This record gives sequence, structure tokens and C-alpha cells, in this order.
Amino acid sequence: MKQRKSIAILSPVAWRTPPRQYGAWETVASNLAEGLVARGWDVTLFATGDSVTQAQLRSVVPTGYEEDRSVDPKVAECLHISEAFEHAEEFDLIHSHYDFMALTYSRLVHTPVLTTIHGFSSPQIMPVYEKYRDGYFVSISDSDRHPSLRYLATVYNGIDLSLYPLNDQRGGDLVFLGRIHPDKGVHLAIDVARRSGRRLIIAGIIQDDAYFREKVEPFIDGFNVSYIGPVDVEGKNKLFSQAAAVLHLNTIPERFGLVLVEANAAGVPVIAMDCGSCREVIADGQTGFVVRDISQAVEAVERTGEISPKDCRRRVEQLFSVDAMVQSYERVYAQIFEREAPKRA
Repeated sequence: MKQRKSIAILSPVAWRTPPRQYGAWETVASNLAEGLVARGWDVTLFATGDSVTQAQLRSVVPTGYEEDRSVDPKVAECLHISEAFEHAEEFDLIHSHYDFMALTYSRLVHTPVLTTIHGFSSPQIMPVYEKYRDGYFVSISDSDRHPSLRYLATVYNGIDLSLYPLNDQRGGDLVFLGRIHPDKGVHLAIDVARRSGRRLIIAGIIQDDAYFREKVEPFIDGFNVSYIGPVDVEGKNKLFSQAAAVLHLNTIPERFGLVLVEANAAGVPVIAMDCGSCREVIADGQTGFVVRDISQAVEAVERTGEISPKDCRRRVEQLFSVDAMVQSYERVYAQIFEREAPKRA
């Protein structure tokens, strides 16, 4: 059924929407906007001017501040968020993917605001969420919820399955794909690869230079351990075609982990630390292995042949596709419109 409600999607402006390489929040905002358009919604995407979308695009920031370092991030964010809220009356709902900052505008407009919380970066941001705790919130995993907030639902992030074709044949390498940061456990992936006697390919942006120099770079030899920098979708698929498994040995609770789903979509099992959402995203023994320590991760490497690529793909189709995500958000929107109806009567 065609929907006639008007939705504003507020995407971050660190990167283009969708991102060329890194940018998880921009990826989700893009997938949601395109999925809603495909299902007949009237969607306006607030994003950088170079963004690509079938929705109506509005922008005041030409390019992402991470891609153009001449742009001041705070100035870009203030101009971007205010642009959306200054046009709030044009929409039935503003769906924010902009963390806590957009909440500070939410009581200045009559249009309801839904915030997808993509994670709590620091306890220091909680006073903002607590001040606006009467707002509408969605979590991206059951594990990534704060006890002081009330949530309408958990909606898992969805990926565009057409971007990640299924590989029936599996490679022999181990792959790390993500931010080069202590939180993501790159050093642990190196340890597992060395103990397993497997080659490790590392891809991603360096977010902690000191960590990279001290814990990662000394092991890079171009053969046993390689670092290839950030990769786009094509680059990810090349890595997946070479992979026996993707290692995701996070040292802090994972909020969701898009790369877990992307790997599974391509038929690649994931070996993930049992921390945060990993047990929600990875079905232990079916689409990968959820482990508690390095020894278990090494054992899991030898068991990757037990995982069916088709089972990996099937679970993503059921739970983590764009269609699944959009339909879940449609149910959330319906809740909000029902609650807001008396206010507009």
C-alpha cells in the first residue's frame, strides 16, 4: 500500500550518504531512505550535497567534514541539523540518525522526532538523553540499551543484499575489516592469525595512530599480515572472496556491527567476541562462532568449514536486509502516528 506520510531522514555529515568507504551511520540512513522510497513513502534526505539518493536531497554542507578537512565539523553539524528542524513543519516525522545533538532541537518543533541510537559513545553524553527521555527512541540491538530510556522497538540495521553476492567457494585467509582502534581488537586478530598459521588481511581507517604504530604496524610484513587501508564495497567483496572467516574480536560491547552482516551475506562466517550484540547478530555454530577468548577463537578458525555459506546468507535475508529493516521502521512509525494523532486533532 502506498504511504502518503512525509518523512525526513537526518543523516550525519561526516561522510557522504551512502559512504564511499567507511561510514556505518550514513550507510543505514541511506538504506532506510532508499527502502522507504521504494515502498512509496515521501522521503527527504538531509545529507551532504554530494550524496546519492532516490529521495529528495536537501543539503547545506557540500561534502563530509571527514573528507574535506577545510570544513569545521561543528559548523557543518550546526548548519545541517538546524536546516532540517527549520523545515520541520513540512514533515510528518523527522527520523534522526544524528546521535544526541539533534535531540536539543526536538522540543522547538511540533513535528515528532524519532531517534535511532547507534550507540553511546561516552557516559558524558547521557545528560542529553536523560533530559529528552520523553522522546521516541529505537535501539539497533537489544544489548545496546540504556536502562533510563524507554524504547519503542529494537530495529536491526539492514544492508542492501545486491551489493554482497553469495560466494559458495571459500578462501583460506582471515580478514579484519573495521576501524583500526583498540575497541575493535585488531591486535587480537593478529594473535589469532599467528596462532592459527593463517594469513591476515587488515582493512579499515586508522582511528588511533599510536595504537596502530605500537600494536599493529610491527606485525605487518606484507605476507603473513597485510594492511590495505580502507576499502569500498568492491574491496570488501574481494576480501570476502579470499576469506575463510572474518575476525571481529571487539574489546568493548559491540553495538551492532554492520561488517558481521555484510560478511554473512557473502557467505563468510564470522568469529566474534561474545560482547554486546555479537550473539544477536551471529548465530553461534550456524553463521559463525561467538567466542570468549583467544583460545576459543583459534579453535573456531579450524571449524569454519562447518558453516554453510547459504545458511549465512539466509539469516541475513530474514533479519538484516533492507526490506526487514524498513518494515520494522514502518511499524514504529505507525506507533508514533497513533500516539501523535490526539495532539493534532
